[in-house]
Amino acid sequence: MPEMNYCMQCGTRLHLRHHYTEGEIPYCDTCGEFRYPVFNTAVSMLVMNEAKDRIILIQQYGKPTYVLVAGYVNKGEDAEQAAVREVFEELGLEATSVSFNHSRYYPRSNTLMLNFTVTVPEENAHPNWEIDNWRWFTTEEARQNIRPGSLAEAFLDGYLDGGEYHFPDL
Repeated sequence: MPEMNYCMQCGTRLHLRHHYTEGEIPYCDTCGEFRYPVFNTAVSMLVMNEAKDRIILIQQYGKPTYVLVAGYVNKGEDAEQAAVREVFEELGLEATSVSFNHSRYYPRSNTLMLNFTVTVPEENAHPNWEIDNWRWFTTEEARQNIRPGSLAEAFLDGYLDGGEYHFPDL
């Protein structure tokens, strides 16, 4: 995670100070407060049909590989709301259920990624401008077509393997 060097409130250079329960934490002498790490929070979703035997994968940003639907959590929104909102915004599909799977910190974008399974009752998506292409896959086809070595692949495989998550070094 990127190291925080300056106070977000006043701009004073931070130094590490021992906190009796947390260890060495950045501290601002001017504000007299510890400054804990700041990072983005996002959700990624395994969008599945009611039978949970098919999953939607998407292509975005001109890349030829498939990934999971994902997006950032808005201020004041809980993660489950963000998962439902992102599926509706990006695919035009209403969720009937949402369940948490796993989380993983993604250092490239300083983001804590929270993964969910979102069940949708219909299979006719109406994607917005963010989606280049989308497709329903069987669960085994999804394993074969998701971007290799990606966090999306680790979430998909972990879910399909019954909760055995193995994350690549990212």
